Amino acid sequence: MLLEVLNPATEEVVATVPAATAEDVDAAVRRAAEAQRGWAALAPGDRARLLRRFAGVVDAHLEELALLEVREAGHPVGSARWEAGNVRDLLDYAAGGVERLTGRQIPVAGGLDVTFHEPLGVVGVIVPWNFPMPVAAWGFAPALAAGNAVLLKPAETTPLTALRLAELALAAGLPEGLLQALPGTGPEAGNALVEHPGVAKIVFTGSTGVGKRIMAKCAERVKRVTLELGGKSANIVFADADVERAAATAPGSFLDNTGQDCCARSRILVQRPVYDRFMELLEPAVRSVVVGDPADPATGMGPLISAAHRERVRSYVPESAPAAIRGEAPDGKGFWYPATVLEGSAADRVAREEVFGPVAVVIPFEDEDEAVRIANATDYGLSGSLWTRDVSRALRVSRAVAAGNLSVNSHSSVRYWTPFGGFKQSGLGRELGPDAVAAFAEVKNVFVAVE
Repeated sequence: MLLEVLNPATEEVVATVPAATAEDVDAAVRRAAEAQRGWAALAPGDRARLLRRFAGVVDAHLEELALLEVREAGHPVGSARWEAGNVRDLLDYAAGGVERLTGRQIPVAGGLDVTFHEPLGVVGVIVPWNFPMPVAAWGFAPALAAGNAVLLKPAETTPLTALRLAELALAAGLPEGLLQALPGTGPEAGNALVEHPGVAKIVFTGSTGVGKRIMAKCAERVKRVTLELGGKSANIVFADADVERAAATAPGSFLDNTGQDCCARSRILVQRPVYDRFMELLEPAVRSVVVGDPADPATGMGPLISAAHRERVRSYVPESAPAAIRGEAPDGKGFWYPATVLEGSAADRVAREEVFGPVAVVIPFEDEDEAVRIANATDYGLSGSLWTRDVSRALRVSRAVAAGNLSVNSHSSVRYWTPFGGFKQSGLGRELGPDAVAAFAEVKNVFVAVE
């Protein structure tokens, strides 16, 4: 079976790749296990040097990787360049974690007690189509740093960057079989990876529904799992905020990657005294986002990933209720959808479910308690923003909102040197940050009796 890779901006087939079967996954696990034993036996400094060399090879191919992302995912080229750079930076950061992964000496009676961090073995990393490159690196960089081998299963629609990164790992001198890309379908390759007894951990980024099924399968085998799932993040604007800046930056918070972002601030909560003013400022800000050819550096928003996904996004915009703000979208080929802002309430479907497209709903609120209540009225808890000049309020609301990553007077959710992950049904575990490497190791305790 071959997987066709479409350019979402043109609907043209840009590549075909073989789909991995369950037998292919089994063979890959065996190769990975053999490579992992040698990799784990390397001196930490040698492992760190190879990861930094890998980062250097990625750096030398940034433009190539970015253009692959433009072709297979429809990302604006400026965003794709940042994503390729994120892979490089994360590899370099993880390399530093190799020698920071140290144990402890614990005072005990009658002997010496020490702890070690042992690699898990073979790790499966299942990657979504919305951010194929960086999310892959979030899994494989710390896993490799901890001494593991990695099997990378990209989404069916976006396998090209994963395949190329695996090739670049070999070019950097990493052992053959240590980082393998296995394009394929979820029911075939994905399930085989999750169910394989030789895979010690699964890292999955994707929908909450699929994440639940993966977690159930891993539970049957007591297999470790990290899940980064859906989101329905709130952008809370208080009356004392810099309303001009809040409105000017709001489009980027829900239109980045055409809204195909689990951190998208697609619920905009605005305090009533500044609601009208915010809406006046938001309209020109939304309309100023350039929608078009992802290869054009001036483009700010590209297409959706597929025709089927466009129909799903469209289903959230009721025909009976005209949009408060609607941007432009190109005609003709491509899976385009305009930026759309609705006015509504917390009870609306579009305010409760993850749209995963360029659609936001603006909801008014009266006071701080109501803002927190609306922000928490969701099954998700991944990210969010709040805008206020009151430092005390910023701290109170940040502690009260049930989300794993919050920004005050900013929309930044992801930094490779800080933890990332969600509350509630947004996931399980944390990625990135100083503890990421330790998440791919077991703690072993050793007691040595001393007579």
